[in-house]
Amino acid sequence: MGALNIDHPMIAMFFLISFLSLIPAILMMFTSFTRIVIVLSLLRQALGGPQIPPNAIVVGLSLFITLFVMYPTLDVLATESFTPLMDKKITLAQAIAKGERPVKDFMMRQTREKDLALFLKLAKLETPKEAMDVPMKVAAPAFVISELKTAFEMGFLLYLPFIIIDMVVASVMLSMGMMMVPPVMISLPFKLLLFVLVDGWNLVIGTIVRSFH
Repeated sequence: MGALNIDHPMIAMFFLISFLSLIPAILMMFTSFTRIVIVLSLLRQALGGPQIPPNAIVVGLSLFITLFVMYPTLDVLATESFTPLMDKKITLAQAIAKGERPVKDFMMRQTREKDLALFLKLAKLETPKEAMDVPMKVAAPAFVISELKTAFEMGFLLYLPFIIIDMVVASVMLSMGMMMVPPVMISLPFKLLLFVLVDGWNLVIGTIVRSFH
């Protein structure tokens, strides 16, 4: 049996389709997308509008912010891995090895030592001297749970001012005997007004982007 020819059109198409099917997992496991989409989703729930903004807007905005945050990493990937591979200056294995380093560097800067230690222990591996020596099978899940914790912390802080508004509105309505009117119906305009007055989108997006630096 001859060697596998990855330049064959059918085989190349197979690898392309396989790669496209992995894009959602790559987005969640190796980029800033997880933190961004969770924070924006929690913000939407805190505002009290389950479909305002719609899911398509939340996901689309998260994707664009992810590209903005990941641009330095993607630039290194294109320069050191993708372009040389397309020019056939390096092999696929060399491209993967070169591309892993900038991605892992981004992930390690966002990963808590406690989460890293957990997966090293579960994998029964010794703690390496350098963070870049951590295998990707350990770095990826540790990075994800660190991102989840950070996103929930940011979401909690976003919830606080809106919870105060809900409590004030509910207390006022209770004192007026308006028990049949849902408090959310009355508090939503006040929360939207507060969010607009403080230029909420600017503050939230700016805070999310700066949290990666």
